[in-house]
Amino acid sequence: MDVLLLAAIVIAYYPVYQHPFLNFDDPVYVVNNPHIASGLSWDTVAWAFTTFYQFNWHPLTWLSHAHDVQLFHFVPVGHHLMNLLLHAANVVLLCWVLRRATGYIGRSAMVAALFALHPINVESVAWVAERKNLLSMFFFLVGMGAYRWYASAASEDAVEKTRGGRFAAPAPRGHAGRYALMTLCFALGLMAKPQIITFPFVLLLWDYWPLGRMATRVDELLAGTETEPLFPPRSFWWLVKEKIPLFAICAASGVVTVMAQRAGGAVASLRNDPFPLRLTNAIVSYGRYLGKAVWPAGLAVLYPHPSRLPLWEILLSSLVLLAITWVVIAARKQRYLLVGWLWFLGTLVPMIGLVQVGNQAMADRYAYLPFIGLFIMVCWPLAEFAAAVEAPIAVLRTLSALVLLILLILTDQQLSYWRNNQDLWTHTIAVTNGNYIAHDNLAHLLMDQGEPDEALQNYQAALDIYPDDPNSLLALAQYDHQHGKLQDAIARYEKVVRVTPAGPARADLLTKEGLVYLDMQDTAGAQACFAKAVAMDSENVPGWLGLGVAAERSGDFKAAIEDYKHANSVKPLKVTYLLLAKALEESGDISAAELARGRAKLLPDDRATTQTYSGGMLQR
Repeated sequence: MDVLLLAAIVIAYYPVYQHPFLNFDDPVYVVNNPHIASGLSWDTVAWAFTTFYQFNWHPLTWLSHAHDVQLFHFVPVGHHLMNLLLHAANVVLLCWVLRRATGYIGRSAMVAALFALHPINVESVAWVAERKNLLSMFFFLVGMGAYRWYASAASEDAVEKTRGGRFAAPAPRGHAGRYALMTLCFALGLMAKPQIITFPFVLLLWDYWPLGRMATRVDELLAGTETEPLFPPRSFWWLVKEKIPLFAICAASGVVTVMAQRAGGAVASLRNDPFPLRLTNAIVSYGRYLGKAVWPAGLAVLYPHPSRLPLWEILLSSLVLLAITWVVIAARKQRYLLVGWLWFLGTLVPMIGLVQVGNQAMADRYAYLPFIGLFIMVCWPLAEFAAAVEAPIAVLRTLSALVLLILLILTDQQLSYWRNNQDLWTHTIAVTNGNYIAHDNLAHLLMDQGEPDEALQNYQAALDIYPDDPNSLLALAQYDHQHGKLQDAIARYEKVVRVTPAGPARADLLTKEGLVYLDMQDTAGAQACFAKAVAMDSENVPGWLGLGVAAERSGDFKAAIEDYKHANSVKPLKVTYLLLAKALEESGDISAAELARGRAKLLPDDRATTQTYSGGMLQR
């Protein structure tokens, strides 16, 4: 069975080895990430565990990417194949976890097959930056298996006490090692991505079904009027107390995650996204996820967050959610329905947008874990119905194969959009509305490909959707600067500065604006921009260089020399020493100028670094 699952995954995903890196997140996560460029090292390990880089704390994800860089450098095929390998491992693990917990081979395999081939999971596999999704799921599933191992051992201590009508004391002795292994898996999963923070809640569902550890009607269970449970039943609160260490880890992970997101300004404020909008978007998103589970069409790498939602969609999603909830409660004897439904609803809570992180309304990658609950809800009742009507096994296998074949075709189609960046963003624009970020990314790509006219059209389309879009404003400002439209560039820079929060990013924009003023021969305007930049970020080397150049133009060589020296105190660069030498020479200090030139010769002649830090000021 596992061999068939692996074969299906290879057939579905083999084209991924030809795919490039995506120009969205992949550059900052891998391609242009200087912290992992040298591969695995002690410095990389120290950085991974102490950084909030890209608004996250997920050290295992960084180490995984560093490992790939060490093996494959920056050739995308190796990174993609590692993602595929992890997805295959997750599929096999899911089948094993379900089979061990329920005893059903066919049903477990079908759930795993749906998980393997559903096209909504293409994003998690085909996007290198979503390594965190795959890695966290791996540890989640290993932890689920370890929990069943722990529960089976714990039941040995409890069985005699339950037969006597009393429940065993919490934390049975002698099984701390198995509990510790399960806890370690949970912690490692959180260190890959905190999406699995609901793990202890899922274990409570697992206690209810299929493990049967939760006593819902204690007297009847003890009297033997129900089917003998797999494990001795315990009270709900006993099972909650058993998981207190896991809840403590949840709390710690939640605090660290919020700190990381807030440090990067990724958490939206209630002023920008009021709670009523978040709540209605959550309701509608649940409905849309259900729709994509049944009819996986219009899948996109990014779904824009709405400014408003139509009332009919809110009401329809609410009715669907309430109807399904009523059905699973009414059919509570089929415990798998309630467990599957609560699995879906509960594991989506951290990503449903009540705490809004980023500007997406929902995401395909968020369904990677929650959809397992829906697959359980489908496979178990259908299998029981087939058994009740004594359906021929050949018919069941044929129907199952037909469903999986359809999913395979849809996955192949969805994967084709990921074969290059242009196809992906063009498709995303086609299947979503008001997606200014997709226009931005397509425009960046077209500009890099030397197609400025098409790029400018997409930048303008982004601004038509969102007039304060900083990415389009910045790109157009830089384009105007390069093409001599200096007044237009200044106007765009002023606008993007206004919408950018105070900090290094705004300081960098002010520096770029100052360079435009230098080209306009407006020394006073340039000095004002550079002064604001270094006041906001004292380590802004280009800002200090700009101040020096502006001071030189004003004839204030003493101030220029001090500015260049300050820049060198932040980061010694060849370009800074050359500018310093020029200013010293103009001030009459020839010996000091020669000394500065001598120091410049000791530093590497890196044209890219020179351009980055000077913005061409050395030639001005």
